[in-house]
Amino acid sequence: MTDALKSTLVSSLEAAAAQAGLVLVSATAGSDFHGRPTSIFQLGLAGSAVPGRTLRLELGEAFEFERPHLLPAMTAHLKAEAKRLRNPRPECYVTLGGLPMAFGQFQWPFHRSTSGADTHILHGEVHLADGGAHNLHAKVAASVTQTFAEILPSMEQPYAESFVYNAVRKTVDMGQLEFIKSGNRQPVHVTTRYYSRWQKKFLFTETRDAERLEYLLRKVYWLSGVLGEGRPVWIADPRDAQYLNTTEEDLLRMAGDKAGEGLLAVDGEFAAATPALVERAPEYQAALEAALNFTKPQFNESMRSGHANM
Repeated sequence: MTDALKSTLVSSLEAAAAQAGLVLVSATAGSDFHGRPTSIFQLGLAGSAVPGRTLRLELGEAFEFERPHLLPAMTAHLKAEAKRLRNPRPECYVTLGGLPMAFGQFQWPFHRSTSGADTHILHGEVHLADGGAHNLHAKVAASVTQTFAEILPSMEQPYAESFVYNAVRKTVDMGQLEFIKSGNRQPVHVTTRYYSRWQKKFLFTETRDAERLEYLLRKVYWLSGVLGEGRPVWIADPRDAQYLNTTEEDLLRMAGDKAGEGLLAVDGEFAAATPALVERAPEYQAALEAALNFTKPQFNESMRSGHANM
């Protein structure tokens, strides 16, 4: 890392991190898909609230931290990440269908397609995170067109991570991303259909209260009850609110309703699984298996018998 980088980007990031309750653990030089320099930061919670747990943030060499229109989103990203770091498994998310997934090895920032197409590409992996040792995963290649990229304030990690993760979840919901033990990268198309120019926000899935309630229960069951040994998880995550097309306040309201039924132990913006929720394990395991089966290619048996209409 150059001296100029240390004196500008690092100091700016340290200041922003401190406002979010984070501390800079390390700063190292990296490289992107095309070999251009990047800056890799490891951030942890101030006061060692969760020792050893860090957030990885990678920024491209062209990133300008002090541009006024970028600062609010960077601040919001760091504040949200500080709360996610309190989760037992900060890298894990759940789909509407009840599939727990761990996101990792995303190679920020986006790079231009090597095929000549006018697209930006981001590689990463998602693993089935149900506590098993099966290694079922999907290597993904998220793509964004140049036209769509021009709508966004930046294609860097703090500004793009939420919509990329939610596009991956949406692709799983549609049965278009298969979890296997090996294989090639599978496409995740982040298109303008996920963005409302009129409302100036992302729209992934229209949900009703009943679906959001079920989502919260499945999230807390898997991330707290199964993966977190009963420790609380953040339920007012704006990333989930974007995915479900709702608000953080609405998620908190619904969690409070379920707390009254003895299914969630709510403490502020966090909730832990209760014994009553854990007792629903067969229901959530069945939902997981159904969601996983939905992602598998279905062969038409009538074609095997020669009965298909041509």
